[in-house]
Order: sequence, then C-alpha cells, then structure tokens
Amino acid sequence: MSATQRLIELGIELEAPRPPVANYVGTKRSGDQLFVSARVSDLRGQVGSDVSKEQAYDAARDTVLLLLAVIRGDIGDLDQVASIDKVLGFVRAAPDFVELPAVIDGASDLLVAVFGEDGRHARTATGVAQLPYGAAVQLEMVVRLS
Repeated sequence: MSATQRLIELGIELEAPRPPVANYVGTKRSGDQLFVSARVSDLRGQVGSDVSKEQAYDAARDTVLLLLAVIRGDIGDLDQVASIDKVLGFVRAAPDFVELPAVIDGASDLLVAVFGEDGRHARTATGVAQLPYGAAVQLEMVVRLS
C-alpha cells in the first residue's frame, strides 16, 4: 500500500506546506537523498514542567506531518519516498525530564504507520534548553527517494 493510501486510511490530510521563516529552503536534494529542513511544533513550552510527555508526543506526531507536507510540496508525491533514513528530534526539556525518546516516538510511530518498514529510521532524540519560538519539539529528516 502506498504512503498516500495509508494517510487516507489513517484519516490524515496534510495541510499546505508552510514556507521557511528565514533564509533557507524546505528541502535540498542530493542524488537520491532529500534533506528536510527542521520544523518546530505549534505546541509551546518546556516538556516535563508545563508540557506533559503525552502532549509532547502528540506535538512530535503533528510536527512530522508538517515535514511530510513540505516533502510532498517539493517533490509532488509522497509515494516517491523510498525510505525514511534519519530523524533528528529535539525536545525543549526541563532539566530533570529524561524521557526524550518517548516524545520523539510520536514522530517515529507515525512514520512507520505511513511508510511501513520503509518508515523505520535511524534517530536522534536530544534535550535542549530552548527551541525557536519557544516550541516544545523540533524535527528534521533525511529521506531517500526512489
């Protein structure tokens, strides 16, 4: 089943891609690799203090949808994605919040649901003191195109 069909099955409709907020492009292709610039979550706050782990998980899921919208907007069709190779996840975390992988699972779980085994990826989940605009989560990806 294609990624487009899986999105329909999951009841997910991607919004129009948001333009970059500074001097960069949404994606950059090099051979069959597509580097996808980071996007931040709409959720603001520090995970572990004013944002729960569950809220941050949902924010990571929603943020990966923003990345998929950018990919679709730039290449025209998510079915050209052969593999999700790498996800870099950043969590604006309280000093004592250590469940960073559980937050970024929101993105990873959705990618596997949409792309199947091709959605399994290498990953980084890092806690940071601050993210742009006070966002709770920031994600970027590297994908391989067919």
